[in-house]
This record gives sequence, structure tokens and C-alpha cells, in this order.
Amino acid sequence: MERNHSEPALGTIEKADGHPGPSGKVLYTAKTHTTGGRENGVARSSDDRLNIRLAAPNGTQSGTNPEQLFAAGWSACFEGAMGIVARRMRIVLPEKMAIDAEIDLCLGDGGAYFLKARLNISLPGTEHDAAQLLIDAAHQTCPYSKAIRGNVEVEINLI
Repeated sequence: MERNHSEPALGTIEKADGHPGPSGKVLYTAKTHTTGGRENGVARSSDDRLNIRLAAPNGTQSGTNPEQLFAAGWSACFEGAMGIVARRMRIVLPEKMAIDAEIDLCLGDGGAYFLKARLNISLPGTEHDAAQLLIDAAHQTCPYSKAIRGNVEVEINLI
């Protein structure tokens, strides 16, 4: 079978814009197994450190939903990126630093689902301009921010 050369080869990583994605050393691969979907599912990691029930947002069943998981993952990753950037900038992050993440599940006019996202970042005692530079650089560093750039409407607020 001949491959259409306008399509990527099997196993090729391609970004949304059609260009090859970054290459490099894989530091970690998260593996999960999910059954039952978002409304009545279960997700478990291969190392059994994660074992959760899934439930629809605003539903009556016990469990979390993918939007909450994304909010937790992105905010934790963003805080890590801020730590990397702070070390480079020789800024000490405040102990009471906090990130509140909000992920909106939206329904468009045509019936398609999409996400909107906000990070509200508190850096008590940090000078405003330095804090904003730190946040902007972290947004360029964070793998989650990179993954959703151009695909999700993002708002990052220094509060």
C-alpha cells in the first residue's frame, strides 16, 4: 500500500498547524486506563497512584470530571514552570503563592464542545512588574500552556 506523502507517516508527531512537533528525550509517560467515560467512569493509572471515579459536572454522582483534572494538572504544572523561571530570574517565590484554575466546558452554536481556561495567580509580596514577567515566562515554559496554545481561549490573571 502506497502512502500519501501529504499525510504524516505513521508514528510521526505533528502539531495542529501541520508542522512536525518538537523532538527530545521523553522524561516521563503517564499511562491511564479509563472505562465508562466522563459520566459514570473509572480512571486508573498504570502505577495505581491514581484511581478515581468520573462523574458529569453538576451531576449527582460522586466523582470528578475531566475539567477538574485538567485544572489541577495545568495549575500544578504551571507552578512548576514558575519555579523554573523564578530560579533563572533569581526571584524567590513566596511561600503562600497560589494558583486557582478554572476550566469552562462550553457548547458552541453549532453543537461543538470547546474549553475556555483561566489561571488566577497570587504572588503575595512580589513586585507587580516582576510577578507579571515571571508569569508571562512561565506561560511560555509550561507544557500544558504550550499544548493548549491556539486551541483554547486562555486568560492568566495576576491577583
